Amino acid sequence: MHLPIRSPLDELGLSLTRRRFFAQGSHVLGGAALATLLAEHGHGNTATPSAAGVERVAGAVGPHFAPRAKHVIYLHMVGGPPQQDMYDYKPQMDEWYDKDLPESIRNGQRLTTMTSGQKRFPIAPSKFKFAQHGQNGMWVSELLPHTAKMVDEMCFIRSMHTEAINHEPAITYMQTGNQITGRPCLGSWLSYGLGSLNNDLPTFVVLVAKPTAGGNTQAIGARLWSSGFLPGEHAGVSFRSAGDPILYINNPPGVSAEVRRQTLDGLQALNQRTLEQIGDPETRTRIAQYEMAFRMQSSVPELANLATESAHTLGLYGEAVRKPGSFANATLMARRMVERGVRFVQVYINNWDTHADVGGRMPGLCKDIDQACYGLVQDLKARGLLDETLVIWGGEFGRTVYSQGGLPNYGRDHHPRCFTMWMAGGGSRPGQIHGETDDFSYNIVKDPVHIRDFHATVLHLMGFDHERLTYRHLGLDQRLTGVEHARIVRELLA
Repeated sequence: MHLPIRSPLDELGLSLTRRRFFAQGSHVLGGAALATLLAEHGHGNTATPSAAGVERVAGAVGPHFAPRAKHVIYLHMVGGPPQQDMYDYKPQMDEWYDKDLPESIRNGQRLTTMTSGQKRFPIAPSKFKFAQHGQNGMWVSELLPHTAKMVDEMCFIRSMHTEAINHEPAITYMQTGNQITGRPCLGSWLSYGLGSLNNDLPTFVVLVAKPTAGGNTQAIGARLWSSGFLPGEHAGVSFRSAGDPILYINNPPGVSAEVRRQTLDGLQALNQRTLEQIGDPETRTRIAQYEMAFRMQSSVPELANLATESAHTLGLYGEAVRKPGSFANATLMARRMVERGVRFVQVYINNWDTHADVGGRMPGLCKDIDQACYGLVQDLKARGLLDETLVIWGGEFGRTVYSQGGLPNYGRDHHPRCFTMWMAGGGSRPGQIHGETDDFSYNIVKDPVHIRDFHATVLHLMGFDHERLTYRHLGLDQRLTGVEHARIVRELLA
């Protein structure tokens, strides 16, 4: 008996699982039955349809209540900034110089392999001077003179903590809510939830800035801006720091816009047939990506052209703003993006892994970001965008008060028990200083904030109940904050 020969399309169609058969609704199910099925399983829109003051975008889940912010600019200092050298002032440590960290403070905390073999854990107080600023009296390091001028516009969290102690799981945790890669990041969740405000630019953009000096860098790649199990259209789009922001976006020599349009129309027709036959959602994503690339041929060059910026605006960010790939240039680009409707802009800058020579490296690291952060907040404020744009600054964990290596030219090891982050605008409470650490900046003594709490709070500012912003995957209603308890930190809300 000879079995019939099936085409590749037939084989792929037969490989569809039962779950995909029901979830995609591309077969013989009626529209009403499909809608009922999706509602029962919590797939897609879980928002309250009659919520007052809620703006909705076609194709998006839509917020559950009126959001405080429409955009996010997330500035991630890759490597873990040392909180005691920037924002967590501990003058008592001067008297502890070169004395061992008490075991009652360490309390058996696990260490990385970089310091677990040390015979001693000598205290290394900050080498930098601190002063109080603003009406809230926030202590800020001398390395951040520009940031110090705007402390009353910032919302500080000095009691962040995490379980992750190494970079890869810690960065992944901070971005996706889980230490294991493969889950959607915060930007993807907000793309899925809020949709696009500009059809000519991506909803979620990633910029990787270049630090001025080299050092201990960590791997920064697409796993951090992946859409995970969400549809591929919600993944971040990485813009290059030099040359064309997007590779191959421009037509090659001899190919006119008309020819490109005809080519895309033909591809779209083929992809549409594949979509109708198979129902693979990634085919729909491919169609959307081709169309977005075509529209970006005109929108991206205009976006990247800083000639329209005034000398005053460029001056806010500092001299480095004119250098493509610098952090200052990336922050100005981030402002231009949200101004044009981009929902989420993620900016990474590497080299904060200060295992050695803290005293020598920190001035340059802070100079890279200090004026740029100040310029970004002031620029957004001047344009009326700060109220609707949440600016986030932070790393994946903190650093130890004890020395890695010998004194006086010491480094600091990874420290997950406490670290500092800040927010500005977007409904965060200006002038707030939340949480306290002990005299060693080692343990939290007041108002701890876990990563899950932070994510729940950010989602709240964007108009979402973190327990209801879900996506059905592998039979479960998955969410950014996972299944463990997470709370909205209401003290951080304006």
